[in-house]
Amino acid sequence: MDVKHLKTVADRLNCVDVLLGGHVHADTVLKDGNVINVLTKEIYKADIAMKGKYILMVGDCKDLIGADTEVIDVSGKYLSPGFIDSHMHFESAMLTITEFSRLSIPTGTTCLISDPHEIGNVLGLVGIKAMADEASKMPNHVYCRVPALTPDSPGLETAGFDITSEHVPEMLEYPTVTGIGETQGVTAIKFVYDHNYDVIKDTIASTVYARSQDKKVDGNAAEIFGAELAAHIICGGTDISCHETTSKEECMEKLRYGVYVLMREGSTQRNMSECIRALTEEGVDSRRLILATDDMLAEDIAVSGHMNDIVRRTIKQGVDPIEAIQMVTINAATWQNLTEIGVLAPGKLADIAVIEGALEDMNVNAVYLSGQKVAENGELTIPLPAYVYPAEVKSSVKRKPIVPEDLMVPASDGNKTVRVIGLILDQNLSDAFEEEMVAENGYVTPKLDEDVQPIAVVGRHGQEDIGKTFVKGFQMKRGAFAESVSHDTHNIIVTGTNYADMTVAVNRVIEMQGGVAIANNGEIIGEMALPIAGLLTDELSASELTDKMIDLHRIAKEELDCKAHAPFMHLAFLSLTTSPRWKITDKGVVDANNYCVVSTIKE
Repeated sequence: MDVKHLKTVADRLNCVDVLLGGHVHADTVLKDGNVINVLTKEIYKADIAMKGKYILMVGDCKDLIGADTEVIDVSGKYLSPGFIDSHMHFESAMLTITEFSRLSIPTGTTCLISDPHEIGNVLGLVGIKAMADEASKMPNHVYCRVPALTPDSPGLETAGFDITSEHVPEMLEYPTVTGIGETQGVTAIKFVYDHNYDVIKDTIASTVYARSQDKKVDGNAAEIFGAELAAHIICGGTDISCHETTSKEECMEKLRYGVYVLMREGSTQRNMSECIRALTEEGVDSRRLILATDDMLAEDIAVSGHMNDIVRRTIKQGVDPIEAIQMVTINAATWQNLTEIGVLAPGKLADIAVIEGALEDMNVNAVYLSGQKVAENGELTIPLPAYVYPAEVKSSVKRKPIVPEDLMVPASDGNKTVRVIGLILDQNLSDAFEEEMVAENGYVTPKLDEDVQPIAVVGRHGQEDIGKTFVKGFQMKRGAFAESVSHDTHNIIVTGTNYADMTVAVNRVIEMQGGVAIANNGEIIGEMALPIAGLLTDELSASELTDKMIDLHRIAKEELDCKAHAPFMHLAFLSLTTSPRWKITDKGVVDANNYCVVSTIKE
């Protein structure tokens, strides 16, 4: 038996000594709290006694109190299991795991299931290994899912590293890795079947191997039903998840097929209110309904909270508060096979969120993690370990500067029918428009008065490709912004009202070796470097990044007169080829529903 197992034996024997021996006492007792029992869906007054990292007992714990026991009066407060975010990406917050946790832990979130396929698309195994290593150092429970495939749509986009089933065995051995992340390569599965059958074969090879190692697999079944949904499930194996469900009808069918529906409620993709109708209107069993964020901005967590805020929103949809809490505790832990967390019971890890005031307000007052108080009144009370990212995850932008003509859509002069992408706010789905536009002097002219502005994706992984078209929905009046966060292959994406400012913004992102840049009148008026893979910063603390992002959003709103909220995250999803309908990559306009690149100008 190794040292870790011997320590667990000693810890559990110590707990038994407290309960039965009388000569050892609890370390901490939370006295007279309103315990939320997610096993029985009850709330009742009880104490919770802790020894080391474990819960000793939930009930009348006065006999477990000794002279050295810390007794904390929590009368009138609610005691909940710590919350679990079952699917999220640190890259979307642009924060390292350490700095994300600094924001998240005080809100009651004690477990994060991370999918680092963003850094995998840029750097491959070296990037995923770095994030898995950082996760292993954290005091909260951080687990990683690894990609079965990068890029998700081979032939439609260019990644910095191509991951296949050959790489999966090694990645599954990394610390904190518990399975395979969202299998986006088989989202539009009928068209993948018809046009890229090898992706299906390779995905199945990856998921079968993962299952043989008792690992989990996440699905990604956006807007598919019937035989296509069944095929997607079979590719991943039984009990897969889906965080791309956007309607009650989708939710019902997936639940009937045994899919765990992760009701996404992030910063720009909010699907919970539609999915939850399966419960509130149809009365389905909620055991396979789970809340997750997918993509969260740092400032949203700082201002509103993390999973506590998602629970708050869910309660407002008419869900019983305990049932909503089950969706971020026991439901998630059961699916993830995390047997030591998710409930308040003897022998479980003492991960506890203390909630004060009305339960539906979900105001977290204190947080315990493995028996230690780690946050109080919204502030972290413990130091977090320092993690230094290796040099090989930086300097990832391999691109020479561009000129304005590189971003323009060439065409013979005259009227043209142009394929234009439609931004849909608060979704990663997009629309597909055909706009009548005019080409002059050899290039198609934007129609800014009708909210049709240029958009382009500039290859940054060593390729010279640039995809370009137009987009409708940002309602900008001036300037441009560019970023190296562009799902999922993370080339440089840019949009704006004129090609000069777009070029200035792109070239600044190249010069910074990744980041966000805003340009107006030929000058950079706002920027933030993202030195780690062009996705994350290790140069700013969580609070500093929050302030920076708030300022960048202010600049976009006030200086560019951009009406779309969270415009950088919305822009980043317009290159996501696995989500309907039209997207843009370095290869051009992608018809995601039909798995093909189409010409910008309709012939």
